[in-house]
Amino acid sequence: MTRSRRTGGRRIHGLRTTSAAVVAALAVGGAATAAPAATAAPAAAAAEAVRPGPASPTAATATTTRNTPGPSFRTADIPMKDGVVLKASVFTPAHGTPGADAKGRYPVIVQPAAWAQNDLVYVAQGRRLAAAGYVVVTYTVRGFWLSGGEVDVAGPKDTADITSVIDWTLARTPADPERLGMNGLSLGGGLVLLAAAADSRIKAVAALSGWADLVDSLYSGETRHLQAAALLAAVQAPTGRRSAEFTRMLGNLFADRDLPELVAWAKVRSPVAYVDRINAHRTAVFLANAWGDSIFNPGQMTAFYERLTGPKRFELRPGDHATQELTGLLGADNETWDSARAWFDQHLKGDAGSGAGRRPVELEVRGSGTRESHRDWRSVSTRTERLALGRANAVGTGALGGAPTTGWWTSVSGGRNSGADGGVAELSGLLDQVAGVPPVVMVPLLPRSAGAVWQSEPYGTAQRIRGTAKLHTTVTSSAPQGTVFAYLYDVNPLGVGKLISHAPQSWSGRTPERAFPLDVSLFATAYDLPAGHRLAVVLDTKDPLYGSRTPRGSEVSFGSLEGDPSGLSLPLR
Repeated sequence: MTRSRRTGGRRIHGLRTTSAAVVAALAVGGAATAAPAATAAPAAAAAEAVRPGPASPTAATATTTRNTPGPSFRTADIPMKDGVVLKASVFTPAHGTPGADAKGRYPVIVQPAAWAQNDLVYVAQGRRLAAAGYVVVTYTVRGFWLSGGEVDVAGPKDTADITSVIDWTLARTPADPERLGMNGLSLGGGLVLLAAAADSRIKAVAALSGWADLVDSLYSGETRHLQAAALLAAVQAPTGRRSAEFTRMLGNLFADRDLPELVAWAKVRSPVAYVDRINAHRTAVFLANAWGDSIFNPGQMTAFYERLTGPKRFELRPGDHATQELTGLLGADNETWDSARAWFDQHLKGDAGSGAGRRPVELEVRGSGTRESHRDWRSVSTRTERLALGRANAVGTGALGGAPTTGWWTSVSGGRNSGADGGVAELSGLLDQVAGVPPVVMVPLLPRSAGAVWQSEPYGTAQRIRGTAKLHTTVTSSAPQGTVFAYLYDVNPLGVGKLISHAPQSWSGRTPERAFPLDVSLFATAYDLPAGHRLAVVLDTKDPLYGSRTPRGSEVSFGSLEGDPSGLSLPLR
């Protein structure tokens, strides 16, 4: 049996029906060790039987169960207020599973699916949570797969949908309204934070590889994040239906036009804009992100975390967007998913032991793999060292690039890639996670005509870099607009530089050849620089990850002026 549905002029085939057969076997097969497994054919038939046509608000949905101690699994159609129907998967604890209240109700976790994914993406984790005594409802966000409507990118329609899904869950499952949580990855991670602001019924959320500031994600440093946006658009295309508004915003971003409209659109979709509501609701917030996330950089999450005043926890590990959670989606043991589960145990079940002895901020340090815990984000670094920038393109003598002098200038040819760059979206952070190999360059071979380079002397002891490095310099340009990319490297004795952090910063409306100050806040990181290695700072004007405003052939100069010296503020521990 197959199904297809015509949406937005395209035909999306009934992959879900076939997937549901497999998922049903996985979902209720967790008890296979306790009872003989059913044959594949009955599982497939049962899975297909549970998908009725679009449901009315009062329609009941069928259930696929087995006579085992494991949780039950069913699929459901959930109607929204505007008539759109969202596809969902529901896990219910087996009768007698510990955790029910006197009325037989369990704590409940609602999970919006990730970007371009459907509700089956969390099946392994859904089964685990249900076996542990949680009702779990995962739904496909509007506009994707067989859910109706158009992609809203965490806009007002998506936020309203969360309330409707919660209402449906409380009415049609044995869910305890006093023990309601939300969990989400990527798009789902951003949605659960928006939900925490919009719906006071939510007691705890876990945002995995989510975002706090969509403006920062698309346009940090007033610079367009083109490669990340193109990747998201490409992943969305096969499974989602863009709204006219979303199509226009993508067009604005790629064409570098009407950016104030794009910024206003993104602000509406930024949890940081509603942090006061989250604090007023006292929602318990768990955040997990990767140091090398090329979609939602960790700097925006650290700032958001600091503004939360309720119960909160923050974990950061090496990786790229959603890569640290991947093995958990496949059903393997995974630290991030385990931490999210412990968060819900603590705040929905009242299991104080789940958080016993753990400080709120936990880090896995890049370069060494060291694990650290801190009482708050500010405690991650304990001091700041200011490294003056001397003359560029030289080895330092107590500073970066020579003696800390002022009155110098160094120029580069604009719009050229020096060879230093932030890597490749999704790939570079993953390589750092699994192999400890971030983007690498041979620093001595970087063309000085395209990039300015400063290096320190080798450090006699290891340097524990923690937090946000900040660069300050003075710039002149032959054009009124431009972009600078700042990179911080760990350089070994052979001259091989491993990227520690980077960030873009653009400007416009400047008078050509008139000097102005430029500040760049690099993306937050935790990195151990080994003894005997140097630090290097590279500034250039082109990076494949981003859209640069620097015209090719223009001249960009960096300088250090008396009374306003150039330098790098390095957070250390």
